[in-house]
Amino acid sequence: MENRSHALMTGFFTILLLIAALLFGVWFNRDRIERVPYLLATTLSVPGLNPQAAVRYRGLEVGKVDAIDFDPGVAGRILVHISVDKDTPVTVSTYATLGYQGVTGIAYVQLDDEQSGSKLLATSAANPARIELRPGLLDQLEKRGKKILDQAETLTTKMNQLLSPENQKVMLGAFQDVSAAAKAYASVPQQLAPTLATLPQLSEQARRSLVAVAGASADVSRVAQNFDALGQRLQAPGGALDKIGGTVERVGLSVEAIGAGIELEALPHVIDLSDEARSSMRVLKRTMEGLNERPQSILFGAPDAPPGPGEAGFVAPTQ
Repeated sequence: MENRSHALMTGFFTILLLIAALLFGVWFNRDRIERVPYLLATTLSVPGLNPQAAVRYRGLEVGKVDAIDFDPGVAGRILVHISVDKDTPVTVSTYATLGYQGVTGIAYVQLDDEQSGSKLLATSAANPARIELRPGLLDQLEKRGKKILDQAETLTTKMNQLLSPENQKVMLGAFQDVSAAAKAYASVPQQLAPTLATLPQLSEQARRSLVAVAGASADVSRVAQNFDALGQRLQAPGGALDKIGGTVERVGLSVEAIGAGIELEALPHVIDLSDEARSSMRVLKRTMEGLNERPQSILFGAPDAPPGPGEAGFVAPTQ
């Protein structure tokens, strides 16, 4: 009996020791950090996110996920309850996304802020403030992946249309045309071979022509120099131009003297002749006027002049 009592006491002591150790461990590991609640409401999927998942603010762990459940007021919306250190600067512009740890697929909540210095977001246990949950990297990849797949499908459809039998025939015809054109161009060097063979001769002739042109240029230069020298000799004092100018001047003086003699001697006679010619013209004019008025005067002569006052036959005009 005594042995049994000792064994019973030993068992009770062991049980009490285990209970004390557990209580000590719970007390030692209890969370002494004061946290404030927030609420994430989203219609996005949250794969890999579990209760007790970490909550990080720009990479620093500041809290944990308390619970995940559905919103009873809105069908399809998920509510994620999180607790964050009260010193965490959660503001009205803070938003949340889902991050993933390596290749394990375990998700965590990543908090970030669009602006610095925004107003702090007030929250309480009775009415936790809501933080926007935006699409994470996987969600963005999923959306863009769908668009890429749609574009790939469209591209495949267009490629199938491009490679249809009719288009294949057209492309084969184009390739044949290109091949024929290439063969035609291949014969061009053979046709140009004679021309290319004559190029050295043409270059030699061109060189000789340039040499001849250079000689002609030198001759022209010498001729120009001779003309310059001739011009200088002609324009020199006492040269040919000065002599010709003196001769012209003497001829001008002679012509001027002859003109003066003509003006003094012949001009009076010319004036008398012009006066007589003017008188003759007046007489001729009166004769012609008389003939126009009395053409019969050519046969019968000019009529007698009417008698004047005091002459026989004079009749005074009546009024």
